[in-house]
Amino acid sequence: MFDEARLDDQDTLERLDRSGTLRALAGAGAQVRRAVHAADEAGLSRLEGLEPRGVVVAAAGGSTAVADLLDAATRGAAAIPVQGCSSGPLPGWVGALDLVVAVSQSGRASGTLGLAAEAARRGATLLTVGAPDSPLAEVSARARGIHVPITVPGASSRTSMWAQATPVLLAADVLRLAPVSHAILASLADVLDDRAQEARPSSESFVNPAKVLAVEVAESVPIVLGSGWFGGVAARRAAAMFGRTGRVPVASGVLPDAASQIVACFDGTLAAGEAAGQAGDDIFIDPFLDGPMRAPLRLIMLRGASAPTGGAGAGRSDEAGDEPQPQVPASPDDLDRSLVDMIVSVAEDAGVRVSLVDAVAPEPLLRLASHVALTDFAATYLALGQGFDPATSPHVRLLRKARHA
Repeated sequence: MFDEARLDDQDTLERLDRSGTLRALAGAGAQVRRAVHAADEAGLSRLEGLEPRGVVVAAAGGSTAVADLLDAATRGAAAIPVQGCSSGPLPGWVGALDLVVAVSQSGRASGTLGLAAEAARRGATLLTVGAPDSPLAEVSARARGIHVPITVPGASSRTSMWAQATPVLLAADVLRLAPVSHAILASLADVLDDRAQEARPSSESFVNPAKVLAVEVAESVPIVLGSGWFGGVAARRAAAMFGRTGRVPVASGVLPDAASQIVACFDGTLAAGEAAGQAGDDIFIDPFLDGPMRAPLRLIMLRGASAPTGGAGAGRSDEAGDEPQPQVPASPDDLDRSLVDMIVSVAEDAGVRVSLVDAVAPEPLLRLASHVALTDFAATYLALGQGFDPATSPHVRLLRKARHA
């Protein structure tokens, strides 16, 4: 059972968080900075001038967010297809004219290894991101590919998202698939640092936005909603983290397509009317005679707002001195704010509880980082509030044993 008091007990948090998940999430900004250096050292510039016919990102488990992120970053900017692939075989069209990016934090994920080896056999250009001296690094070396070594002590594939994603985003910049400069990544690291400071374990529940969100998710049936390409990535990542780390199933949707689907839920029995009355508005409700209380529906709205541009983080880094930098193209992620506000208003009118997760930044990528950082911390606190180690699950261990068997 969820106990909010656990979240403000430092000894309890340290005892439950045996794998150091909170510490790993707090180091996300540092992950970005180290990964930028590792990518430069690995010779990512060798990709310059390469004009692949298509790009496939091979990733499984917690690393699939990297493929999702690259797809969002290249939408509207790349003139070639960018596709994720989590299990074999590779798409039939992949060949010598294409680029395959294989990502595995440990460098040992069997599905990703198989896809990287298949890409090498087909003669595709290979870029790999993972642990140094790993099987994935060996596959890349045999194929004369580029391997970017990442070392994230104590982290899992779920808590090392930014270490894995940073080299891939830099590769997209080199290939001119998306404008993701060193300056943007430096700003992204700062955003992650700021969120980590807000969500730190020593910050009390009533002022810590991640702990507040964890409590709200624990006491409801939540739907997390994002808008546009980047908002969709953040919403799906949040749902995955609340499920895999927080042990609570969460539905997700992306505006504008999911608007009707989400709003229709406001008519159902989980919306405030019946559920809220059963949950405590009626003092004569007896949970033993009338059945267990039903948790109410909650809308978690990931909102973004553009901040003034012109600072660090705008444009491509070509070290052009004082020359003006090109702006990132307008994205559907800068969605019609009126639709977001309308969904929130309809939810409130229907009595549905709403959690607003706001992010103000000049770039969609930075707003995504802010949303992901907060919901990652919230999912971790959700697990800790229930008395679980966020990094380990007995049932997942059983599943892995069954697969090996």
